[in-house]
Amino acid sequence: MREQIILKSADLFLNLGFKSVTMDDIANEMGISKKTIYVHFSNKTKLVEAVTFNLFDKICVGIDDICEKAPNPIEELYSIKMFVMHHLKNEKASPQYQLKKYYPQIHAALKFKQFEKMHQSVQESLEHGVSTEVFRNTIDVDFISRMYFTGMTGIKDNMFFPTEQFQMDYLMESYLEYHLRAIVSDKGMTILNNFINKNQS
Repeated sequence: MREQIILKSADLFLNLGFKSVTMDDIANEMGISKKTIYVHFSNKTKLVEAVTFNLFDKICVGIDDICEKAPNPIEELYSIKMFVMHHLKNEKASPQYQLKKYYPQIHAALKFKQFEKMHQSVQESLEHGVSTEVFRNTIDVDFISRMYFTGMTGIKDNMFFPTEQFQMDYLMESYLEYHLRAIVSDKGMTILNNFINKNQS
């Protein structure tokens, strides 16, 4: 039951927002009593925390799987973007913004875990790209992996990129291309252009 509550809550939170969804809403959606939820989670904050880190763990497993199978680091990043967007429901309800505003401690803990995971994952991807001559061998791998994380979290800041003006899918797509064009070699540029042309047609 605990897992079912987490799954249903994640769906509601991502579609409607952490603030909007009440314990009553979750109970009604599941056809259970609110008491049943409180057996597993003493309050809404505990539920939000469980949902947040459960989703994070699932995304990490998926990213690791993509990294193992991707034909090159360029397609790997695009596949990760698609996978994350799918799991976050295209971030319709600005979950990161709401989490930061209403559950700052959970948001801070999540951001640290995201940084650790992304920093390591992007570093490995960059190193692989350099060794396969897809990325330039002069890039500073540690600096760029940190910049990539900073940019990816920055585009989710509602103050700079208001949701009524920018679709999250557009922001991630644009930032990813911006990032890759800055680091690819001639060989990588050919792969990138071919990939973009193939997926836009």
